[in-house]
Amino acid sequence: MTRIDITPEAPVARAAPSANKAWLRALDRTARLDQAPRRLLADVVEDWAQTQPNAPALLDDAEILTYAALAARVRAYARWARAAGLAKGDVVALLAPNTADYMAIWLGLTRIGAVVALINTNLRGAALAHCLAVAQPRGVIVAEGLASPLAEALADRPDAPPIWRQAALRAGLAGLSAAPFSDDLTADVTLADPALLIYTSGTTGLPKAARVSHHRVMSWSGWFAGLMDATPDDRLYDCLPMYHSVGGVVATGALLVAGGSVVLRERFSASRFWEEVAQWNCTLFQYIGELCRYLLAAPASDVERGHRLRLACGNGLSGDIWTAFKDRFALPQILEFYAATEGNFSLYNVEGEPGAIGRIPGFISHRFPAALVAFDPATGAPLRGADGLCVRSARGEPGEAIGRINAGGDPAHRFEGYTSAAESEKKILRGVFEPGDAWLRTGDLMRQDARGFFYFVDRVGDTFRWKGENVATTEVAQALCEAPGVREACVFGVEIPGCDGKAGMAALVVGEDFDLTALSAHLAARLPAYARPVILRLTADLAMTETFKQKKADLAREGYDPSRVSDPLFLALPEGYRALDRALFEALVTGALRV
Repeated sequence: MTRIDITPEAPVARAAPSANKAWLRALDRTARLDQAPRRLLADVVEDWAQTQPNAPALLDDAEILTYAALAARVRAYARWARAAGLAKGDVVALLAPNTADYMAIWLGLTRIGAVVALINTNLRGAALAHCLAVAQPRGVIVAEGLASPLAEALADRPDAPPIWRQAALRAGLAGLSAAPFSDDLTADVTLADPALLIYTSGTTGLPKAARVSHHRVMSWSGWFAGLMDATPDDRLYDCLPMYHSVGGVVATGALLVAGGSVVLRERFSASRFWEEVAQWNCTLFQYIGELCRYLLAAPASDVERGHRLRLACGNGLSGDIWTAFKDRFALPQILEFYAATEGNFSLYNVEGEPGAIGRIPGFISHRFPAALVAFDPATGAPLRGADGLCVRSARGEPGEAIGRINAGGDPAHRFEGYTSAAESEKKILRGVFEPGDAWLRTGDLMRQDARGFFYFVDRVGDTFRWKGENVATTEVAQALCEAPGVREACVFGVEIPGCDGKAGMAALVVGEDFDLTALSAHLAARLPAYARPVILRLTADLAMTETFKQKKADLAREGYDPSRVSDPLFLALPEGYRALDRALFEALVTGALRV
């Protein structure tokens, strides 16, 4: 391949960021989207290809795509799609790892109106077959290393769609025109049309395919470009899966609309992270979930502060490690946010308030119609008063976050739903504050402080009731992680025969300095008695999803039977934690021992 200079000029020093300016930049970048309803992300790439053709756009280990090269490849994929008989509304599944070509494929196919289903590369067997079935694709584009699992997943389907190998497909592009698009190829595709199917993580069941329109793609891209103040001088390090909205749309789109560049890595590596950030001269990076905790747990290195980063953007940075993470790695700014692929509102912590997921300033509150409503874990639904309407949570009290659907006709507040109408309807809460209104359930519990900052509390399905009190697993896990010797913690509820509600259980990864007596004292000082874990499991590691979400459901299913669980188990008794052996287990489940 032709090599180009990938080193951006040193950025001009920037003044301390202003929260209001960040909001105004985001508003400015998205305010005029509807004035150009046929301008898609592929068209933005075309414009930059004219303005700065030789500037790098997407970079990976195999190739560097300049804006001119990316635009040409997008055009070629669009023409291939037409030649293959694909039409507006046809779905194509994409099963491939993170590469620059991955982005070019879906930009090209969606430019002619096709819808691309971004498939999780870790799925196998029935789970993979399920994701393909709900998408009903006209064909599947697959990377060579994933062809075998795909074939196995489709083996029993008599109507299996055509399979296109990514390498062969790309090789065939050489015979296609890379000339600018003609109106007959793209004229009928608008922002209102669907672009992608992006799947939920499936932590509480099989994944659901959320519809993502071109309007959402452009809105996400412009909004984050404004909040991050992205410019052509910026380069973002992206090691998150491109089949999810953050790694595949937010991280990439925000830099492409700003004329910057994105370094794409196939997966996260704590041992190589800082070396690669420095090597590729990155000024930004995208994080999610527990990635930051893994970096903090890694041994110190000489390169972890020798970077040019000015901002880290992401969601899921826990308040208990926020300051340590920022200080250890010399990060000038952290932009934490809250959003969901199918959600209709977002929160942004522009001020960098440790632990907060964001707030909504007064001058923009009409653009973000969100509320917190009291939630009852026993019923799994929001509480309603005598009038049948939902009860707003008071400041400081946890409640489920909801967002009003189609408030003021703003496209940003639409709920585009899933491929399943039944699953879409489950997310909608009706008659919330007035008869006939409709709000989208996030499934997330939050609380809001006196200054208006929102803090994540727990997932609705994770919060459980014990001893007549609601227990938020996230807050218990945070208290555990602050205990001496605890490296990681996963908290969930388990049933004990004869007991109302669920007892708290925690799976812990611990170090040599861990001590059960010290843990008991720590928890007694930090948590009320009902919130302290009744059962502990010490394990070598905690299984995670590809986006660093703990697989709580698997641990809850395994339970605490010592004949089924080989890890050490402990039961909380008045005198402290005691090894949970078979005799103690039998006493617990038969009711001879009460907790």
